[in-house]
Amino acid sequence: MKTDIQRGLVLRNEKCHEHYTTEFLYNLYSSEGKGIFDCRINVLGHLQQGGAPTPFDRNYGTKLGVKAVLWMSEKLEEVYRKGRVFANSGDSACVIGLRKKVVAFSPVTELKKVTDFEHRLPQEQWWLNLRLMLKMLANYQISLTEYISGKMEHVTRRTLSIEKGF
Repeated sequence: MKTDIQRGLVLRNEKCHEHYTTEFLYNLYSSEGKGIFDCRINVLGHLQQGGAPTPFDRNYGTKLGVKAVLWMSEKLEEVYRKGRVFANSGDSACVIGLRKKVVAFSPVTELKKVTDFEHRLPQEQWWLNLRLMLKMLANYQISLTEYISGKMEHVTRRTLSIEKGF
């Protein structure tokens, strides 16, 4: 740390060792740094679970809230008959979110089929197909013949538009 190196990074798994916890490593590096460098803890999983919202988060949340209320109003108009609401179709309960750069409503019944509830993750994650390519880019000894490509989506000028989100 006394040389040209300006920063360092320690990555660890929460279950790598029962005694070498994140707090232990933080205390170790803090005490051994002796003014040469400082440390801080950044646990990514905890950051992804929440925290203080940014102005972007607040703005995006407002936009999603407006779209959700408009969707609910439209649904209520569709299913309101003779003073009663008949919301017994599969798309009457939806989750709003991004799907390929577009805000979309996904029926809960469809999400249930593709969700791993135990690990709180999708059953299929699109980026897993990119691991071999990332290893090739990082100069691992992997040939192109070993790389099995998934469905390629090419970006063209026609697909980029304001109406679709980009």
